[in-house]
Amino acid sequence: MKTKSIREGYIRRTAQRLTFIIVLFCLLFLLAGIAVTLGSYNIGLHDVYKTIIAGPAYDSEFTTIIWNYRLPRVLMAILAGAALGLAGAVMQGILRNPLASPFTLGIASAASFGASLAIVLGAGFVSSGSLVVGNAFLFAMIASAAVYGLARYKGISPETMIMAGIAIMYLFSALTSFLQYVGASEDVHAVVFWMLGSLGSSTWHTVTVATVVFFVTFPLFMYLAKSFNTLSAGDETAKSLGVHVEGVRITGMAGASLITATVICYTGTIGFIGLVAPHITRMIIGSDHRFLLPGTAVVGSMLLLGADSIARTIMAPQVLPVGIMTSFLGVPFFIYLFLRRRNDYW
Repeated sequence: MKTKSIREGYIRRTAQRLTFIIVLFCLLFLLAGIAVTLGSYNIGLHDVYKTIIAGPAYDSEFTTIIWNYRLPRVLMAILAGAALGLAGAVMQGILRNPLASPFTLGIASAASFGASLAIVLGAGFVSSGSLVVGNAFLFAMIASAAVYGLARYKGISPETMIMAGIAIMYLFSALTSFLQYVGASEDVHAVVFWMLGSLGSSTWHTVTVATVVFFVTFPLFMYLAKSFNTLSAGDETAKSLGVHVEGVRITGMAGASLITATVICYTGTIGFIGLVAPHITRMIIGSDHRFLLPGTAVVGSMLLLGADSIARTIMAPQVLPVGIMTSFLGVPFFIYLFLRRRNDYW
């Protein structure tokens, strides 16, 4: 009788989690349509969905505006939010630290340095047309490799990876500050704008690249979800249950670094999504990564899309960098989380 009650409770809880994710996905679809309507040229919600469903060849006065300008930006917001939220959830899970994210582990700082190097000195390793993007991606991956190398030297563990990440973060932050100090004023302005984060340069090319990387890494994370759950009990317990702890941790960090680098090399540094989205999702549906990961991806998409929509309208026709809006949304949430946090939350 007790076993049956436990099974029924598990089935009911699973159904609630799936319902939550499905409802959020439907809300995201609605929010995306509303986001496409926003802009100097007024377009109704019905016309938006009609034009999208009909395709880019549809003969309408709205087709060019929607398909060439607004839809790539909205889709990039959805993909970037999902990617950053997913990366944050993975890093928090494998490091068992609620403050772990691509930003606290130095990946974003390294990408900022790479972009700054291209903007201020014109130095890089790719063709001039993709210099900033290529540098940002390359240095983000270099930072990930450096964190792994430093942590491996002392033994792969959550503590060593976090400490190595913090050291890398301060190193690249200092290098970026030095470039800003010696750079020309117009170059420094460009660096600062890049670091604020923006979706204004979104195109179908950036959407395609982000989509490919997301759908390569997401199945990998879902495959490792049970291992992430086991890691939450501690390394020794996970090893006793047959989990290759170091392999899971390295694979998870590599995937999270790749998906983060792919996004921020196009959008600049967009903060707080990787921290806030996992916490919001965990508070509602718990820490089971089989549900936490897809839930966090949808929540991250909604947060970034909502922040970008506000950024485009709050001072229209001027568009605020989306990174400013995510910070405005993220800081109050963390204060709220700090004030109400329960001992059993994590």
